[in-house]
Amino acid sequence: MTSDLIGKSSAGYTIQNHNDGVVELCISGSWKAGANNPEPQRVFDELTADVKPSEIRITADNPAALDMSLPTFVFALNTLCLKNNISLVYDDLPDATVRLLNLATAVPEREGARLSAKKDSFLIIVGKSAIETGKSWHKSFDFIGECTLSFGRFLSGRAQFRWSDVALVIQDCGPRALPIVTLIGFLMGLILAFVGAIQLKMFGAEIYVANLVGVGIVRALGSIMTGIVMAGRTGASFAAELGTMQVNEETDALKTLGISPYDFLVLPRMLGLTLMMPLLCLYADLMGLLGGLVVGVGVLNLSPKIYINQTLGSLNLTQVWIGLFMSFTFGILVSMAGCKQGINCGRSSSSVGTATNAAVVNSIINIVVATAIITVACSILGI
Repeated sequence: MTSDLIGKSSAGYTIQNHNDGVVELCISGSWKAGANNPEPQRVFDELTADVKPSEIRITADNPAALDMSLPTFVFALNTLCLKNNISLVYDDLPDATVRLLNLATAVPEREGARLSAKKDSFLIIVGKSAIETGKSWHKSFDFIGECTLSFGRFLSGRAQFRWSDVALVIQDCGPRALPIVTLIGFLMGLILAFVGAIQLKMFGAEIYVANLVGVGIVRALGSIMTGIVMAGRTGASFAAELGTMQVNEETDALKTLGISPYDFLVLPRMLGLTLMMPLLCLYADLMGLLGGLVVGVGVLNLSPKIYINQTLGSLNLTQVWIGLFMSFTFGILVSMAGCKQGINCGRSSSSVGTATNAAVVNSIINIVVATAIITVACSILGI
């Protein structure tokens, strides 16, 4: 019986039955890994199709090419033979293959030695989640405590940091962030004006688009969008920088020198971003109002003077201060989320990516939750 597989590698074999209960398997052709080689189970079924042999002998008829695919095939075939009490002889194969197979079959595999995939029960899953949540909360409170102590040392003039680092953070969070803040702020005003115009046109109240854009941007959307932009831009940067320092053991070096990483690394970043967020929020508000003005003048055919007067009439200092307070809060939350993930980063390179991703997600969640709390508080206070 002959079977030839013509595919990627032209691997073939020939089966010959002998009268003494011996079946000979003669392999030929090219046996290369990743090619269309014979399946051990199918070959074994063909070998034992007529009668169960007592011995299977493997020979090689000048194979054109051999690699690890042949020892793998023979090893799998030997496993099937052992289960069926059949002796497998492969001494006629190339010497390198025989030595490798002898080494692989020198010690038989012990039953139950392999680790089996065990599915955790519901209680185990809940318990592990609770433990991980507890550890996460513990790290968060520990980080907040260390930052509070560091800020206390800053107020008393004992914090170990460089003002040049604060200036670099201010430059990165301020002037270098203006292009993206300009784009997002302008488009937010544009979109809000278009959405409002669609409904207000039905009542002939297009002029109130100025009120909608003015109050919406200044009171909430300007600070929220600025916070989200800085979370993806600066918060992720903080986590990547501090995470890389953690991987390179630079933070450990600071501790060895008696310098607090919270003073030297975290404090400048928190000060820089927190100070720049209100200024970026004001700039975003102006860009948003400009986007609304473009729609009001260019699409609704309103007079620029009338639109500006209507916008100024709808705004007051209370709404401006609410937006600035929200942006100030977002600056603290974003900087703390980024620095926390960086300081608590693991020691592997993949941990840096995980910390960066977690910093962005946590920052956005913190912004949404803080917005809800501040909005409810303002509603209760009637402001």
